[in-house]
Amino acid sequence: MTSTSSFDTQDQHSLGRRLLGDRVGALGLGCMGMSEFYGRADDTQSIRVIHSALDGGVSVLDTADMYGDGHNEELVGRALRARRDEAFVATKFGIRRDGEHRWHDASPDYARSACDASLRRLEVDTIDLYYLHRLDEHTPIEDTIGALADLVHAGKVRYLGLSEVSAQILRRAHAIHPITALQSEFSLWTRDVITDGVLAAARELDTRLVAYSPLGRGMLTGEIAALDNLAADDVRRVMPRFADGNLGTNLALLNYLRAVAEQHDATAGQIALAWVLAQGEDVIPIPGTKRLDYLAQNLAAAAISLSAEQLEALDAAFRPDNVQGARYPATTLPDTRSARGDAST
Repeated sequence: MTSTSSFDTQDQHSLGRRLLGDRVGALGLGCMGMSEFYGRADDTQSIRVIHSALDGGVSVLDTADMYGDGHNEELVGRALRARRDEAFVATKFGIRRDGEHRWHDASPDYARSACDASLRRLEVDTIDLYYLHRLDEHTPIEDTIGALADLVHAGKVRYLGLSEVSAQILRRAHAIHPITALQSEFSLWTRDVITDGVLAAARELDTRLVAYSPLGRGMLTGEIAALDNLAADDVRRVMPRFADGNLGTNLALLNYLRAVAEQHDATAGQIALAWVLAQGEDVIPIPGTKRLDYLAQNLAAAAISLSAEQLEALDAAFRPDNVQGARYPATTLPDTRSARGDAST
């Protein structure tokens, strides 16, 4: 394996710092909600959150060019103007948008132009981790990774990542260039990467799993009691797990989280994060927040150690058939199998 996929334990940018045994550094910060999807944006407050995360030992800042149509990368860039050396900057390309119209583009030409645009918005010379955000059914994954490998050799990117792909796609990509990180939704109530064999494949390849939505888009914090709690433009209003008929059943599962939380004098969300952290040193959750108080709670979760009995009880309570509703609407469910030649996995 080449040096671009290895983790030097003396390197302060080592992904998540989990190999350093730094439990706080094991958490990243998802920045998407600072620009759209989860209510009103407040750039000043969001920059305070980013700075507080860095102060608390967080290194991974996760963004993408499509979040806020470039706004999120610009926000992260502004936040890091005097603190670049403290952050491990991860961004993504591959979802293009024109107003409400969105489509996937993983072509080599677009990979190169998107990277240059992200570098400008982030105000950095090098992107630490560059992901393909979603597969493009028209572009073989080998072609995309070949173009991304060229960006590594040019010094524009340090490490490569994929988001929401199958085990077979991951292996095909890794055969072209080491894939340092795989970003997928992973939480107590979303464990597809385990049941689909994706996490096992990642571990075979020494690829870290970056877990987005580790708090179940806020559901696992216990702060969402009804859809009326959400802003009118909140994306969760159209997600099946939050829909009438599913919401009540899913809220009832939180009783198991709260029972464990009481044993640790913690919140439900902290226990949910502790569960993700307990899944392995190669799993880096990136909870997103725009609030300083929630950030503080998330950082404190890294100090919670769950017993084997507690982990077993949570696993049983949140087994997949107990969770009602798909994680995305049918029209937007990520297709992990395309990229030319992976239609059966």
